[in-house]
Amino acid sequence: MEKSKSGLKRFWNRLGGRSSSSSSSSCNSFYRYDVFISFRGPDTRNSFVDHLSSHLLRKGIFVFNDNHKLQKGESISPQLLQAIQHSRLSIIVFSENYASSTWCLDEMAAIAYCKQRSDHTVFPVFYDVDPSHVRHQNGVYKNDFVSHRSKFRNDRDKVRGWERAMTDLANSAGWDLRDK
Repeated sequence: MEKSKSGLKRFWNRLGGRSSSSSSSSCNSFYRYDVFISFRGPDTRNSFVDHLSSHLLRKGIFVFNDNHKLQKGESISPQLLQAIQHSRLSIIVFSENYASSTWCLDEMAAIAYCKQRSDHTVFPVFYDVDPSHVRHQNGVYKNDFVSHRSKFRNDRDKVRGWERAMTDLANSAGWDLRDK
């Protein structure tokens, strides 16, 4: 257990978070939320994600989703990382521009980390994207990853981590919502 706690602390710090208490040092040590929804705001916030969140809330399912508009260049907040770690499950809405956002990719990597380290369940939703494009980072995601490899050429492990996490999570059973 100690090994996974120190690994998560390093992961949080790498993403810009600060672990200030022992409760933030392991995935799912207790649950504050039933569901964490990761999504690209401009693609799905005012449509699919709002409807999904409202439906889940009506069913008595406590949902965390970030309703703040993010500024370019901001790093993922410690509060978001804590919300991921203290959620029973995550829904990742892979949309056309999801991979263009390093914020979304950092969220996704944190979700993948919790999935690997605990019983965190992940459900992918492929919203108007081909699931194979998500799994292999090609198609609509290809140019985004080419750009990330260039931007993070001095931190190739970061991009490789996003690619591994995306492949793993996109291989989970989920929903294909193309043309629906």
